[in-house]
Amino acid sequence: MIIKMEDIECPRCKTTKYRNPNLKLMVNICGHALCENCVELLFVKGSAACPQCNIALRRNNFRVQIFEDSSVEKELDIRRRILKDFNKKEEDFKTLREYNDYLEDVETIIFNLSNNIDVDSTKRKIDQYKKENKTQIMKNKGKLSKEEEELEELLEYEKLESEARKMQVMEEELQLEKEKRKKKEALIDDLMFSDKSAKDIIASHSLKNKEPKFKNIPIRKNKFSTGVKSQQVFLPVPRESNENMYSYQEVKLNICGPDIFTPNTLKSEGFMQHVRGASETEMASGFLSEYACTRALHDAFCGIYFTSA
Repeated sequence: MIIKMEDIECPRCKTTKYRNPNLKLMVNICGHALCENCVELLFVKGSAACPQCNIALRRNNFRVQIFEDSSVEKELDIRRRILKDFNKKEEDFKTLREYNDYLEDVETIIFNLSNNIDVDSTKRKIDQYKKENKTQIMKNKGKLSKEEEELEELLEYEKLESEARKMQVMEEELQLEKEKRKKKEALIDDLMFSDKSAKDIIASHSLKNKEPKFKNIPIRKNKFSTGVKSQQVFLPVPRESNENMYSYQEVKLNICGPDIFTPNTLKSEGFMQHVRGASETEMASGFLSEYACTRALHDAFCGIYFTSA
């Protein structure tokens, strides 16, 4: 049975998947679906009933619908609840025929509850089975079958194997990082101490680090020659002598006036008494009141001793 997108709708508000692509349906134990918004509206007062079958619903029993057909969700929920109690294993029976008859009875119970067939008599049968096999049910809940034990071992083995692969990948990545670091250090050393040109050194290192795209395919050597010999002559890089090296000389500004006090001595000389203090915002940006006072004194005394030549 193929369900079209426009057929998927909430039975209460009639919102379809075609109109609202983000529609999220939720299903309860009765198997009837409601959209998420309708579920919230139903339980505003604390309790509600299913709009289709009028069965009392609980908020914690709602779950997101996975399958498009809500009847499938209902059957899965019933199967999950029934198999929690009908949990006998093959080793609990004397013959294989008895075990197959037991499995057939379980499927009949699930089918009847899923399709609302003889619901009352089926529930009485389930209650009677629980009373008669109470000890066996509790015992089997804590015991795994052979298939489950094998599955647990397989999952544990896959987990250990996955961790080992991760460790191997991490070791390979660390090894690659070490090799890259060594190649980088070798290149830097050659650039610093070798007499060859930088272009030649980089070209030689590029050839060393270059790997063929397909490692397993042998690289064919060309046995033919063009007859032209490549001869490149590179001039050595001139080395600078210590005499031509740059040396910093402090620039001295002649303001034609008296020397201005340094910012550290302005307070001791009394220049900061009538200057506004800097705010916290200004100080956070690196501004100090001494800077403003120094500029003002510089402007005041600049040019006092100026004489025309």
